[in-house]
Amino acid sequence: MQARRAARELAFILFSQFDKKITNYSKKDLEDIILKSVRVLTGNATDELKLALGSLIDMKNRINDYEAEHEINLNRPIESSNVAVPLPMTSDMTNRIEEMIDIAEKAMLALEIAEFTTLDSQNEVKEYAIKIAEYFQKHHDDVDNEIKKYARNWDFDRLVKMDKDILRIAIVELLYMKEAPMKVVVDEALELAKKYSTDDSFSFINGILAKVIVENGLK
Repeated sequence: MQARRAARELAFILFSQFDKKITNYSKKDLEDIILKSVRVLTGNATDELKLALGSLIDMKNRINDYEAEHEINLNRPIESSNVAVPLPMTSDMTNRIEEMIDIAEKAMLALEIAEFTTLDSQNEVKEYAIKIAEYFQKHHDDVDNEIKKYARNWDFDRLVKMDKDILRIAIVELLYMKEAPMKVVVDEALELAKKYSTDDSFSFINGILAKVIVENGLK
């Protein structure tokens, strides 16, 4: 995982933890929230890996039971070991495996973010996430006005908070930080939307960011 990608995800988690006006947070507050966020990430990753492990054990038991109860093995002598038998359908197993792969990938991502954040050599992850938050503190009214301007026919206060936070991070990077390529910022925002928000969020966020880019003459 790239450091900046980890930082954006960490910034998103950081934004989700704000429970008071953004300008009331000091840098120490932001660092403390990040530490708590990393602990939450690692805890969630552990829980998800346990869930994946439980599903794997359940699948293994189902396969063993199917094999033991197959007529080929039921007709064998009791003291004989079971022989492998063909599975009649693969769809059920495939769906369950895909679910476990998804769980494992999310858990691995969470652990990678935690590793990036805690290693001394990767302090840039924490610093970049905090930098995003600090830029938003300075320009929060302008950033939110950008969202309001292009989210026509939407009540800003009723927008999904996850969508607003993803947009806030991307707009801060696009308009104020200007350190990452525009395409990377947009692609990473859409990845966050796919991972954390609703089915409609992808197109909504993409549309808003496209307008921000065009109207502000970004290239």
